[in-house]
Amino acid sequence: MKENNCEHPHEHNCEHPHEHPHYHDPEEKKRQINRLAKAIGHLQHVRTMIENDEDCADVLTQLSAVNSALKSLSREIINEHMTHCITHAIADGNLKAVEDFQKAMQRFI
Repeated sequence: MKENNCEHPHEHNCEHPHEHPHYHDPEEKKRQINRLAKAIGHLQHVRTMIENDEDCADVLTQLSAVNSALKSLSREIINEHMTHCITHAIADGNLKAVEDFQKAMQRFI
């Protein structure tokens, strides 16, 4: 499918013909958004706990749940990006996408 001067027949919504587009599986995207919503809910609960002067140990337990949820979401996003976006970028000869991902991983780690 060639839209918006897109040179990538396997992708949608390509606006920059020399950059790798970001198209994600709608079901995977929905799972990631749901995971993020849960983490946000935990974080909002932490805020309420702090505002209500609740026990610090309980606050730390909730913060641990937030950290765990974010780490899990991060792993999913990294995995999807490597298996889909980076695979397609390499197939298309787009080394800039690989370099950008490497830089992002260095900041992330």
